[in-house]
Amino acid sequence: MKLGLIGLPQSGKSTIFSAIAGARGEEKASRSDQLITTVKVPDERVDFLTKVFKPKKSTYAHIEYLLPSQAPSASGAKAENAVLTQARICDALIHVIRNFTAGGLEPASEADFWKTEEEMILSDLVVAEKRIERMELDAKRGKKPDEEEHSLIKACRELLETGDPLRANPELAAAPALRGFTFLSAKPQLVIINNDDEDEALPEWKRNPSQVDMIVVRGRLEKDIGTMTHEEAKEFMEAYHIQESVLDRLIKSSYSLLNLIAFFTVLNEEVRAWPLRQGLPAIEAAGTVHTDMKKGFIRAEVLSFDHLKQYGSVHEVKQKGLVHLEGKEYVVKDGDIIQFRFNV
Repeated sequence: MKLGLIGLPQSGKSTIFSAIAGARGEEKASRSDQLITTVKVPDERVDFLTKVFKPKKSTYAHIEYLLPSQAPSASGAKAENAVLTQARICDALIHVIRNFTAGGLEPASEADFWKTEEEMILSDLVVAEKRIERMELDAKRGKKPDEEEHSLIKACRELLETGDPLRANPELAAAPALRGFTFLSAKPQLVIINNDDEDEALPEWKRNPSQVDMIVVRGRLEKDIGTMTHEEAKEFMEAYHIQESVLDRLIKSSYSLLNLIAFFTVLNEEVRAWPLRQGLPAIEAAGTVHTDMKKGFIRAEVLSFDHLKQYGSVHEVKQKGLVHLEGKEYVVKDGDIIQFRFNV
């Protein structure tokens, strides 16, 4: 699960990234000049399961945040395109918008948002048109195109030509046949309004974007807080009316953005949390744990975390008849503790 930070130059992407990575001293690595931080998703349920099962190891879910690299010589449109190209591999986008005065320039947050939005729509339109041209050329040569893909790509082109992003049509944006195209405007998007230290409010925009969540972050302030001791950070957060760190807010927003839940396994003396898109069946959850489990899936033994917490032990939950066997199509619920039965 990877989310990419995008935005115009001087929007504060690097500052926001530093605030995320520094909030709890999370892991940060450099890959081909890109910066990636891997953050742990706090979950009290993992702590409770650890007390119950006493495993040798407890593993929390993790999220990766990517800060694309920008060539030092690149500027303007080239720099923006470089950032967007690298973000194509991500599952969702975090769009950082400058809403503070910098270099004598007043903020123009709404205009900045639409500038990048239009760039993504245009980029996707080029991809769609090229694919349609190739499919039509192949058809002339006697190669029959995939009808589903052809229909979906044409629908994408029609939507993009109206100036709307693909995420405006969630069903189209999520179509499995389009996944390989990595359309930017189809990706779920969270907008971070990067405010001055004293500004807690969202700016008023004349036109609200489609299918986008927005939060306020005071990037420079929260970056500084990330370098402080716990006591200092608590004092500053209270003074500036910050209820949660930028990292904790971003984790919650990321789960919501990607429509994620968590299920748990207790396997090989390890308690582990696994993120999964809401609505997916047990067979997909099994594949998340291991491909062999999906390949040889037989049944899933499921118990609810809430029931385990209520009755205190697996034995008691079983005595109450609350452990159940489910097949491939069972829709996994948030908090399910699953033991997969499989044979390969």
